[in-house]
Amino acid sequence: MTLTSIERMNNILKRKPVDRIGLFEHFWSDTQSAWTARGNIPSGVNFADQFGFDLDLCWPLNMVADLDYVPQVLEETAETRLTRDGNGALLRTHKLHDSTPEHIDFAVKDRKGWEDLIKPKLTADRRRINFKAYRAVKERCRRANRFFAWSGVNVFEIMKDVCGHLYMLIGMADDPDWVRDMAITFARLTVELQEILFAEEGWPDGIWYYEDMGFKHRPFMSPAMYREIIQPAHQLSIGFAKGHGLPVILHSCGYVEPLVPGLLEVGIDCLQVIEVKAGMNLLRLYHDYGDRLSFMGGIDVRTLYTNNLQVIDAELQSKIPIVKGNYGYVLHSDHSIPNTVDYDTYQSFVQHGLELGRY
Repeated sequence: MTLTSIERMNNILKRKPVDRIGLFEHFWSDTQSAWTARGNIPSGVNFADQFGFDLDLCWPLNMVADLDYVPQVLEETAETRLTRDGNGALLRTHKLHDSTPEHIDFAVKDRKGWEDLIKPKLTADRRRINFKAYRAVKERCRRANRFFAWSGVNVFEIMKDVCGHLYMLIGMADDPDWVRDMAITFARLTVELQEILFAEEGWPDGIWYYEDMGFKHRPFMSPAMYREIIQPAHQLSIGFAKGHGLPVILHSCGYVEPLVPGLLEVGIDCLQVIEVKAGMNLLRLYHDYGDRLSFMGGIDVRTLYTNNLQVIDAELQSKIPIVKGNYGYVLHSDHSIPNTVDYDTYQSFVQHGLELGRY
């Protein structure tokens, strides 16, 4: 029995029998540049085609508050660039390599800043939707019989871009109604934009939300605070997808294990990326939730940094034969592949992982 990628992913997300585990991956953009420079791959190659991934994503929404704001570069060095964006956020980015932007300052620090500067601008403007990109990836996936997922950030990630983690978390403690209002507002806007997009361009096979709710060994909030402030917005955004029969994959970096019961309550089907260095444990999650939740990731990307195939194979051997047991696993590192990982190393990782994941 050989399934198409669409059939395989649909079964994996329902934990029904498949021919093999799924396959997907994220890469830093400079990885593709490095592999091209070394002659491993042609320029501009699509990794989903190159490696035979079972799904592909399109991120078609622009959730910045002020669509007409032109980002301002306030300071530039040989290595970094300091920019103010359409949320009023002052962020420092690296020019020489991909990285998470450094938070410098935010125009929004409290409820007043939100109500004055951001909330009035959050309308379902068609300019927020990249119809062309969505259409192109959807058609490419159809030609390849590949599972196609709409992707985008959910409310915690969007709020972080508006007021930063510090002010958001202070608000969750001191003014939870403000943060709850932000979350519901962004969830409602997301659903309104999805309704416009899907009505015109057709429905995806599934929904992929990015929602980094943890750091090292801790989530950003307690389970009780999650249920009080964030979960109502998740019930709206994730509930919209589930109400239309779409499976939901939720990405979260950091340690989010204490939040998993609450995430199951809102209906997620798969947890990704299961970051080992933050304290996440794929085998423990599988033991506790594998009968009702699928998983993607949890393979320590630091083993790939070594470019030592024995080290990588040992990591795969310790996990894949176990977590494939309920048919609900997709092979993926626990983060993204950097340019220090050799192309041949990654190819071997895929080959051995899929060999171990056959049924």
